[in-house]
Amino acid sequence: MKLAGRVAIITGASKGIGRAVALAMASEGAGVIALGNTDVAGAEDVARRIVEGGGQALAMKADVRNADEIQAVLRAALERFGSVDILVNNAGITRDNFIFRMTEDEWLEVMDVNLKGAFLTTKIIGHQMFRQRAGRIINISSVVGLRGNPGQANYSSSKAGIIGLTKTAAREFAGRGVTVNAIAPGFIATQMTERLPEASKTALLSLVPLGRPGTPEEVARVAVFLASDDASYITGQVICVDGGMTM
Repeated sequence: MKLAGRVAIITGASKGIGRAVALAMASEGAGVIALGNTDVAGAEDVARRIVEGGGQALAMKADVRNADEIQAVLRAALERFGSVDILVNNAGITRDNFIFRMTEDEWLEVMDVNLKGAFLTTKIIGHQMFRQRAGRIINISSVVGLRGNPGQANYSSSKAGIIGLTKTAAREFAGRGVTVNAIAPGFIATQMTERLPEASKTALLSLVPLGRPGTPEEVARVAVFLASDDASYITGQVICVDGGMTM
C-alpha cells in the first residue's frame, strides 16, 4: 500500500472531495484524522467507515480559522499516532454574489475559511513536518482560482491565494524534505455543485472537453499520488483535475 504507516490530517473531511480523500488514503494504509466543523457527524461517519474496514481513524471537530483548535488537532494526532505525515487542506465554503452586491461579511467569511484556514494549518501542522524533516502538504484549490468565475470573486480570490500559499510554502519547506502541492478541481459532482441551477450546470459542462463532471474519487486519486513516494520530486505544482477545462 502506498501510504502504509503514514498519518493524514484532512480538513473538511465530512463530505465531497474531503471524504473521498480520507477514504482513499485510508485504503492505501494511512491513519486518518478526519476534521469537520459544521458537519462533525459526517467526519465521524468517515472515521467509522475506515475503522470498520480495518483501518485507523479519528474524527474531530475543528474550525480551521481557530489556531487553538488546530493545535489541539496536532496534539491529538501525535498522541494517537506519533507523527503527522500528510496534511490535506480541503475545508472551504462559498458565499456567491456579484461584486457590486457582495457584502464585506460574504467576502471575509470565505477568505477566513478557505485561505486563512489553510494558512493556519500549514503554519501549525507544517511546523511539525518541518521538525520531522518529512511531510506532504496538499492544498485543494480550484480552476476558478486560475480563470475566475462570475459571482465568485471571494471564492476565486481565496483559491488563487491558495496557489500563492502553495508555491511560497513549497519554497520555504523544501530544504526540510516537505513537499507542498495544490490540486485544482474543475466541475466535480459534489453536494456543493449539486445545488447549482440546471442552467449553471449546463453552462459549466459546455466548458469541459471531456463532457462530464468529475468525481470526488478522481480528485482523491491525485491526492494519494501526491502524498506517496511516487511524487517525491514534485513540489510547488498545481495539478488541474478538470476534464480539460483550463487547457
